[in-house]
Amino acid sequence: MSQTNGTKTTQLRRAAEDAFAEELEALRGADDRPRPPNWLLSPQAVVTYLMGGRLESGFEVTPKYIGDRRLMEVAVATLATDRALLLLGTPGTAKSWVSEHLAAAICGTSRLIVQGTAGTSEESIRYGWNYALLLAKGPSREAVVASPIVRAMEEGRIARVEELTRIPSETQDSFITILSEKTLPIPELNEEIAAARGFNLIATANNRDRGVNELSSALKRRFNTVVLPSPATIEAEIAIVESRVAALGRAFEIPAEPPGADQIRRVVTIFRELREGVTADGKSKVKQPSGTLSTAEAISVVGSGLALAAHFGNGHLSAHDLVSGISGAVIKDPVQDAIVWREYLETVVKERSEWKDFYRAARESA
Repeated sequence: MSQTNGTKTTQLRRAAEDAFAEELEALRGADDRPRPPNWLLSPQAVVTYLMGGRLESGFEVTPKYIGDRRLMEVAVATLATDRALLLLGTPGTAKSWVSEHLAAAICGTSRLIVQGTAGTSEESIRYGWNYALLLAKGPSREAVVASPIVRAMEEGRIARVEELTRIPSETQDSFITILSEKTLPIPELNEEIAAARGFNLIATANNRDRGVNELSSALKRRFNTVVLPSPATIEAEIAIVESRVAALGRAFEIPAEPPGADQIRRVVTIFRELREGVTADGKSKVKQPSGTLSTAEAISVVGSGLALAAHFGNGHLSAHDLVSGISGAVIKDPVQDAIVWREYLETVVKERSEWKDFYRAARESA
């Protein structure tokens, strides 16, 4: 439970439904379109919440996702049917972020979540037992410990599964009956749990991890897959980084000036060029490092640079504050990636007259 002191919360990170409660309330008040069973907003209002916009009252809804609106429309329309939604993409393409905000807008809670790992068990998806009650009274509904998935079924809400492909294949199959029959048998009680109207599931998966635990064809058929791409343009990626860094600065109360647009553009340019293997002007090819260099990593680099500037600098984000974060993001393999980074500095960064401060800082830290 969060505690508040005046208007501030002591909670390190608030769930989407709490952080954006005012926007969700404004949307509910203005929303007069038909809503699927047990939805708090209409599909159109959910997309407005995700993409941002101005309501007739003049209220501004901030964008949560900067990208193709059609992808969000497909995702929301999927959840209004009996198909589950799989958000697929490379690391850092906002899969978890979109999943959280979809659940918050549709059913009012994003907290019914299962984190997929190699150790995720069937009990995490289905149900477990309160062994004290089981021993005292024998098998009963009272002794059943419901998973977040079961709670979502009973309450008619959206459940979330993070990193579906990291869950062992034999455990993944626990979803098949839930998604196809919308029921979950409890053989020990000769009963079953039937999903209430409004229940659905959002899963995320990293498409670089497809070989970890490939989904069975039976499970794939239960999902409609929406692929979230990396930002199409540098301007879109800069807008994402700028927005998220500003939010992080407020959340962590970092006493530094907001980063200038030129510094964010520099970080995003480096990440995009190394990620795509070509300079922004298309004239020169560059070697690609082993890491993904995602938008999320760019946000982390700028955020870390702000903290350095605030606590160990003059409060203004400089090239010196950014260098260590960027090199740490690029160099995952200490041998091959280090070569890629040095070559990029000498053949690309050094030749840009407006980047001389960054080149000097990078050489000094090498």
